[in-house]
Amino acid sequence: MPSYLPLVILILLLVASALRIVQEYERGVVFRLGRCVGARGPGIIFLIPGIERMQKVDMRVITMDVPAQEVITRDNVTVKVNAVVYFRVLNPVDSVIKVYDFVKATSQLSQTTLRSVLGQSELDELLSQREAINQRLQHIIDEGTEPWGIKVSTVEVKDVELPPNMQRAMAAQAEAERERRAKLIHADGEFQASKTLAKAADVISQNPATIQLRYLQTLREIAVNQSSTVIFPLPIDLIKPFMQMATLSSTEDSEEEKK
Repeated sequence: MPSYLPLVILILLLVASALRIVQEYERGVVFRLGRCVGARGPGIIFLIPGIERMQKVDMRVITMDVPAQEVITRDNVTVKVNAVVYFRVLNPVDSVIKVYDFVKATSQLSQTTLRSVLGQSELDELLSQREAINQRLQHIIDEGTEPWGIKVSTVEVKDVELPPNMQRAMAAQAEAERERRAKLIHADGEFQASKTLAKAADVISQNPATIQLRYLQTLREIAVNQSSTVIFPLPIDLIKPFMQMATLSSTEDSEEEKK
């Protein structure tokens, strides 16, 4: 065996240990004798054996679930809220040297911010103005993670769990609101109908014969139904002449009896 073979093998091992491959979605933060010398990659990275070391940082978007938090809203309602946070690393050097674990740190900041922001909001605001609350959360968390080289792109409140008694109260409130609207619509319909009837009465009052025609038309509409009994109001004007004739006849008879 040649005498130089162990030396060649040692050199190959040193070269192999000095080479690192960084993926397209990663960056390598290089430390030389404990001092950060910047980020490298993607591609093949050569490190000085024993002097330099590298820590890889994933640059892709990270989806992180915020565990359900019990929050007391400004109007003293206890709710459970969970959320999801989307963020990515913009500065790999800061994410390594300025925070111990940027994922855990972002998670803790998201939890505390979620409780703080929702505690300043009322329940109706939390249910109806979700988009504004999401933007406020994203702005506050992004400001907190900016020194770490982290960019928070989106924060979404996923679910709001209400206590059972509050759900029943909200259901009763919604039912009462629907009844109120139904009564207003019914009253408005009655008002419009009364205005139309008043106009019709003005037209009919100009010609009394029109009321008789209206009665006849109503009889015709009732006769369409296969009914054996028809109850129809009779105008007093129709029988008034007969009543006058009967009164006149009775008066004449009484005068003849007196004679």
